Amino acid sequence: MKILTQTLLLSSLTAALWLTPAGAEAPVATDNSSAASVNSSAPTLPDAASSTQPASAPVNSPAPMPSDAASSTQPADATIIAPATNQAPASDAASVAPMNNGSTQTAGSDQVPVPVSGGESAMPSVSSAANAPSATPSAESAPASAPQSASPNAMAPPVNASYAPGSEATSQTQPSSVTGDATSTPQTASSTGEAAASAQTTAPMAATGAVTQDSSALSAVPLPQGLSSADPALEAAASALPYAPGQVAAPVAEAQPPIAAAINQPISSVISVAQMGQSRGITLTGGQLQSGITFTLPGDEVITNARLNLTLRVSAALAARNTSLQLMLNGQPLGTLPLGATDSDVSDYELDIPAAMVVSANNLSFKINDADKLLCERESAQQYQVTILPNTSLHLEGQKLNIGTSLRNFPRPFLDPQRMTASTVTVGFASNVSADAVSAAALVASWLGIQSDYRGIRFPVVRGELPEHNGILFGHPGDRIGTLTFPASNGPMLQVVDNPNNPVYKLLLVSGNNEEQLRQAANRLTTQPLTTDESQLQVPEQTIANRKPYDAPRWINTDRPVRLSELLRKDQSLTSSGIWHDALRVNFRAAPDLFLWDGDTVPVNLHYRFPSESWIDEDNSFLNVMLNGTFLRNLTVNKVGLLENAWHRLGGDARQEQYQLNLEPYLIYGDNQLALYFNIKPRADAPCGVLLNNNIKSRIEEDSWIDLSHTRHFSMLPNLSYFVGASFPFSRLADFSQTTLLLPETPSDAELSTLLDLAARAGKATGLALTQNQVLFGLPTGGTHLARIQQSDLLAVSTTGNSAFNQAMLAASPYDATSSTFGVKEPDTLEKLRGWLTGDWSRQQLDADRYFSSNEAWRGFLSYRSPWNRDRLVVMTVATSDDQLLRLHNDLSSAQINAGIRGDTAIITDENGIRSFRVGAQFPSGELPWYMMVVWYANQHSVLLAVAAMLLSALVGSAAWVMLKRHAWRRLNPKQGRDSGRK
Repeated sequence: MKILTQTLLLSSLTAALWLTPAGAEAPVATDNSSAASVNSSAPTLPDAASSTQPASAPVNSPAPMPSDAASSTQPADATIIAPATNQAPASDAASVAPMNNGSTQTAGSDQVPVPVSGGESAMPSVSSAANAPSATPSAESAPASAPQSASPNAMAPPVNASYAPGSEATSQTQPSSVTGDATSTPQTASSTGEAAASAQTTAPMAATGAVTQDSSALSAVPLPQGLSSADPALEAAASALPYAPGQVAAPVAEAQPPIAAAINQPISSVISVAQMGQSRGITLTGGQLQSGITFTLPGDEVITNARLNLTLRVSAALAARNTSLQLMLNGQPLGTLPLGATDSDVSDYELDIPAAMVVSANNLSFKINDADKLLCERESAQQYQVTILPNTSLHLEGQKLNIGTSLRNFPRPFLDPQRMTASTVTVGFASNVSADAVSAAALVASWLGIQSDYRGIRFPVVRGELPEHNGILFGHPGDRIGTLTFPASNGPMLQVVDNPNNPVYKLLLVSGNNEEQLRQAANRLTTQPLTTDESQLQVPEQTIANRKPYDAPRWINTDRPVRLSELLRKDQSLTSSGIWHDALRVNFRAAPDLFLWDGDTVPVNLHYRFPSESWIDEDNSFLNVMLNGTFLRNLTVNKVGLLENAWHRLGGDARQEQYQLNLEPYLIYGDNQLALYFNIKPRADAPCGVLLNNNIKSRIEEDSWIDLSHTRHFSMLPNLSYFVGASFPFSRLADFSQTTLLLPETPSDAELSTLLDLAARAGKATGLALTQNQVLFGLPTGGTHLARIQQSDLLAVSTTGNSAFNQAMLAASPYDATSSTFGVKEPDTLEKLRGWLTGDWSRQQLDADRYFSSNEAWRGFLSYRSPWNRDRLVVMTVATSDDQLLRLHNDLSSAQINAGIRGDTAIITDENGIRSFRVGAQFPSGELPWYMMVVWYANQHSVLLAVAAMLLSALVGSAAWVMLKRHAWRRLNPKQGRDSGRK
């Protein structure tokens, strides 16, 4: 009996121990614990007792909905463990609930298991009823092929799923392999929850294998809030530290506040056909009944949804044929659209594009299906026409990926060269912004303007707070911007960090202890690619060379003839294939102050070759030459003339393969485009088959050239058209070494932003960063800053509210500034007389003054001769408010407004657009020798020359009259003349 009693007691004790809840031995989550940071060591288990037994879960497990229970404490028997391929040793203190269970909860439990979605791991979420996370989508909501993220202590919810921050409980990585739709992806599982009033418990997972990351850059699944992507070092650490019973836990990073983003971020964008480079759309007509367009996307974006909004204009003749238009993307068919008759000649279509077809570089092509039949109808071919209008747009949705903090990525993610739309780069300063920080920002902005080129870029400014997205911050060590403090440094430094507001976005810190160090740090970004994979770089000392006048890289050389091949981009050539092709376009920029005497021209030598096919109609085929939209000449295939024609009929070679054009100087602008189109016509009896022959080549030989070497640099200033077109005269020295950028003593964000936009335009115009620019706040009264102003041109940005600054700037100018308005001074009598004598009769002082007073809200430009140096110029960018000032960015993107800006006063209003005036005197600026200056003055000031000639004639005539009168008196009175001679 005694033995039986002992046996029963032992069995009872064993059963009690066997049924002990898992939470009794599980570590308790505390408020100051958090998921391990990216740079922390791989987490390990504190002891073997805390490990749990993994269980397999089918990929199609339903997502259980939270119950309405008041309590959310998870009992031991409801613990859910993420599946794992390599199972860790299990503790006998934890029970396992399978994932495909019917979400049966014990009384008083509000446990919501996160579903497995497209190969994701599931972990229990312990939360209170008041803060329970919203139900996540089921596994079917995400494609099984979607790449999965790998990050320590993080579980990736489905794409676009809302994520409610949970408690910052510690957790361990658990790689799991879940197969769904034949896709198997390594995963990282974690447990997160929000702390409840009572103690909550979680069962940590055992780290059993390496943390892996999909190479497709996590296109579909974001991490929970507060975590960033796993870096290679962490993955290596995780793989080097497999689970072992009794292993001591690695230290966990200090708790971070919840943040609002995960490893990727939903984005959306719209690209129009005009932004793809076809400002007039794409026209299929004649023999060119198929065409295409190329567009690129940023490398840190993965597209999940794409839609094409297509707007077509179809000719009546083509609509009557009831044909169709075939669309293809990257060689794959998208669909076919009917081109039949409709109520209007313009039709709108909407096509959904499979996201998998959209890649970084894409080709969208269009083809009329019965193009071969239309090609043979030569007489009516021009009637068949369909135009893809420029407002046709591609709407994209996707995920922005976390590309890390490597400096090697620069200029990404701030500016991606593959982005075809305009970029926005936020620039941040400390609350007490300094002039040297703004000067460094202008240097970087000018370089980014070069990279953005025709796409455009703008620079919103924030002070004392962090940007919401990507941004570049400028400051000194110790400066504080929002929650971020610039690190201590003894020299110039560059550093990329995660944005504390959202780790998907990055912040580039440009810091230095003084103006020279900030310039060194900013210049390092612009001179050569950053090759380091580190996130921080101490910038060594570097020499910043001074530039020479008119040596801007993007300006055509005026010292020698320049070959057209030197002016091409790397992706361009001077060869056309087939009959139907686009024109060969050669773009070049020139200094806006090029000067030639009347009658002089700019020679352009063209060496060209047509194909030698027998079916080409050589009498009606031409090389069309245009410059800036102005037709210049049709160059023939053969030489023209009686002898040449006779020789050609006898079988001789009469090909004309070289011709010299002489361009008038007024045809050349600051930004130019030479278009060369081989207009090849087939003979009437040519078979249809040869019309699609793309093997024939037409080309411009590389020895073709344009010669501006006999031009000189000379112009009359002020001239605002030079400024908006090429930032001239400031860009005369492209590094702005003889330019001072002026701002009021306490500039606003809008004034800072406008200055950076103007710096970007200057960089775009010259191809060189403003490495020697200097920014001043307010007008100096002495010292080196005053000396700088006296030796440089001035570019100022202000609003009418800065009355003291404006009055000081305009004191010795034709303009007048009061407390809140601008006006034009009435010229005095002497000035009027001087203007009349010099032939300057076209000033519009009164008209400009009335226009100033009649508009309450406006923005624009004023320019006048510098009162500090009579050989220098001042340009003021002014507006009546910050809002008006910010609108200048869009104004300067308009070709119509740019063309209307001229003279020395340009005022822009929303109601009337652009109005330009000339209110002040102009002065010559340039490099003409003295003898040419004399001739130029005589040519320009005809009235003054006439008055001088009259005065000189009167003086000479008076002297001659006196001499002749005396001579006549002596002749008539010879005796008196002799007597007077004796005396």
